Amino acid sequence: MTRAKIFIDGEAGTTGLQIRERLATRTDIELLSISADKRKDNDERKRLLNAADVAILCLPDDAAKESVSLIDNDTTAVIDASTAHRVADGWAYGFAEMTADQAGIIAASKRIANPGCWPHGLIGTVRPLVEAGLVDAATPLTYNGVSGYTGGGRKMVEDYEADADAAPLMPYALTFKHKHLPEMQRYGLLTKAPLFVPTVGNFAQGMLTFVPLQPEMLATGTTARQVHAAIADRYAGSTFVTVAPYAAVDKLPVLDPRSQNGTNNMQIFVFANEASGQIVLVSVYDNLGKGASGAAVQNLNLVLGRAVDLGLRAAA
Repeated sequence: MTRAKIFIDGEAGTTGLQIRERLATRTDIELLSISADKRKDNDERKRLLNAADVAILCLPDDAAKESVSLIDNDTTAVIDASTAHRVADGWAYGFAEMTADQAGIIAASKRIANPGCWPHGLIGTVRPLVEAGLVDAATPLTYNGVSGYTGGGRKMVEDYEADADAAPLMPYALTFKHKHLPEMQRYGLLTKAPLFVPTVGNFAQGMLTFVPLQPEMLATGTTARQVHAAIADRYAGSTFVTVAPYAAVDKLPVLDPRSQNGTNNMQIFVFANEASGQIVLVSVYDNLGKGASGAAVQNLNLVLGRAVDLGLRAAA
């Protein structure tokens, strides 16, 4: 097997470091690295970007766009972990389980936009319901949850780890202009953006997300079991996205946002009060796994034609 050349542009950041760690022991690839003193040297970056079979961009949006502009060949594939290209024409969206053919679309593409951490929980639960006709695309949805502070990048990590009295929970984006909203709306197949209230928790990594559904938001006569079945059918046979059996329970230990840490797994739950018709869709995953670096490595495997789980771990 020919070793593929991989360049991580921005390997010193949180996502880049996590990707490098997942690739460190792989024998099927060669990691190209830029010396610390040349990270802002565009000539050296251009050389490495064009020498790579796959370039993974772990950069701010403007820098990611600049990196793409430096590629002057038609062979280097790009996986961009920034927000820059997530709803751009010509870029495949890197949520491989989003549709039955999405993995194939990613594998055939030279330009892949890695999803943000938050959108997985909304898109992964809502899109199957819209496609099944159980939720109308114009439904005014709300979406909320909690994520570990590593989702905010290096500065947030440094701030939390330096502050022994940091708040246990801190809602943010309260002007409702979060940068992930465009991709949530587009790939959730929604005609309007959801009302999204994210919260950062005083723990390093992990995510727990919620989409509440009132009975009026569902097609007439829709039951919770039908909602569960539509989501379960979408992910049947998936390596990384699993749907827990439908059950009436008051609480579950696995709903700890950290329960999937270290894996590329996303676990989905459907909870309901069948008498009232109220439902909540819950997702648990690692914001640094399926929500970032794990998804990037999964997309890399697809582009290279490798086993989808190579270098990744799914939860037991």
